[in-house]
Formats: sequence, structure tokens, C-alpha cells
Amino acid sequence: MKYAYYPGCSAHSTARDMHESALAVAGALGLDLIEPAGWTCCGATAAHQTDPVLAASLPTASLLKVRDMGLDMVVNCAACYNRMKVANHEVSTDPAMRKKVSDAVGRDYDGSVKVRHIVEVLLEDVGLDAIKNSIKQSLNGLQVACYYGCLLVRPHEVTNFDDPENPTSLDRLVTAMGGVSLDWPHKVECCGGGLSMSRTDIVVSLTDSIVGMAKAAGARCIAVSCPMCQINLDMRQQDIEKQTGTRHDIPVLYVTQLLGLCLGISPDRLGLKKLMVSPASVIEKIEVHANG
Repeated sequence: MKYAYYPGCSAHSTARDMHESALAVAGALGLDLIEPAGWTCCGATAAHQTDPVLAASLPTASLLKVRDMGLDMVVNCAACYNRMKVANHEVSTDPAMRKKVSDAVGRDYDGSVKVRHIVEVLLEDVGLDAIKNSIKQSLNGLQVACYYGCLLVRPHEVTNFDDPENPTSLDRLVTAMGGVSLDWPHKVECCGGGLSMSRTDIVVSLTDSIVGMAKAAGARCIAVSCPMCQINLDMRQQDIEKQTGTRHDIPVLYVTQLLGLCLGISPDRLGLKKLMVSPASVIEKIEVHANG
């Protein structure tokens, strides 16, 4: 199974672990991820509120490269995924926008490239049965709070990714790995990703609420698929402790890192050393089961 894999800017900086774990899992499951030559930034910032044409043109430049490859585009970063889907939606539903974007990038684009998140590919193309058959080490009943954030599921009419209020895609993957996917109320609450640098006070409050609710639900770790969410929920736990005195100490892993561990891939290849909150308790539970 061959795909055009758009890594996005964060894959080479703050979210190297997301990128590394995606490639490792893809290789183990027989997915051929081909990086489009010359891909460029999707513009996943708040700038789309000030210049909608530029905001649609930036992802379109890479979508055109993928169209030339004749493949589906697979994206791991939820922010990149959202911007690609929004660009497709805008050029395919608004003729005036299509003309402006085509003029900006120098080629006509009709929004025809199929954009898919890597979780969609795992569920729909690989399939849960094949994943279960490939697993070498179970999560052994690990209690996991699956956190989706905003950008995977909203706006639903654009992303069409699962239910916008109660998504279950990550939960189904966790269950297939032998984990216990928890039912908890904050799976789509905003973590404040867009305010990470400008209003850290708000971000600390939001992440404290999310991580605290996950802990109250019995979570031993949180599974995510967005680099902004991962950084906020992982890194801000130190700030939460400094400001409130509350120590959550809950590891926040990409779902591809959890899956990689279950596929027998080494923690180093999955980028687990990059996490601020140690995932040692998660690794130990899996390895104890595997060696038992």
C-alpha cells in the first residue's frame, strides 16, 4: 500500500517523535510512505483568519505535488491535516476561491486529492484484524484516555473525521492493542494550542483541566495524534505543578508510539526519550506482559 506522506514542519522539529513513530509503524505494517519532493509549509497558524487566499494556497502547493504523484495524501499532524482538508473544501465549493488560489500557485487545482489522516489509514486500509495479528506485545489492560483535540474532528463538514463530539477512532486502536479505552468527557476539549506562546496562563488552565480529568477517569496515559496537543499536555504538566501545586505525572504519547511498542519496535526508534513526562510506566507494563 503506497501513499504520499506529508510530514509537515513540526516533523523535523518539535514533533520528531510523531514523525519517527509514524514511519516505524508504517514500515512494520507494510505501508509505503513516500515524501513528496519539495513539499512546503501548510500554513497551520492563525494567519488563515487574515488572508484566506494565502491560507488556501499554501496547502494547495503541496496538494498539487501529490496530485502529480497519483496517490492519496497521508498526514500525521492534525493541524496539517485540517489545513489540507480546508483547502480542498474551499477550492472545490467556491469557484472564485479556486480561481484566486490557482492564480496564486500558478496551476489550477480542483480539490481532488484525497487527504487522509494516518489513523484513518490504519483503521480502513490495514484494518483492526491485521493490526491485532501483527501485535507482539499487548497493552495488557493499560487504561488510556484518548484525546482528539479540535483539529481532527472540526469542522465536521470539512474533515469528516469521526463524530465531532464523541469520536472513537483512537479508542478502537487502543482497544485493538489490548488497552482499556476510557470513557471520559474531555476528549475533544481545546488544549489552547493556538495560545501556547502568547497566553500560557490560559493554556495552563486548559491543560490542567484536561489532564486532571484524564487522571480522575483512571488514565495511566493519554493518547494523542496532534503535535500541538502533545506538547501542551506533556510539557505544561511542569507549569501546572509550579502554579497550582498539582502533580499529574501522566505520560502523553502519540497513538503511533503506543502502537509501535505493541509491534515490538524499540522505544528509541519511536522517539520516547523526547517526552517530558517519562513513559517508563507504560513501557514497563507492556514489557512485563511480554516477558511474563
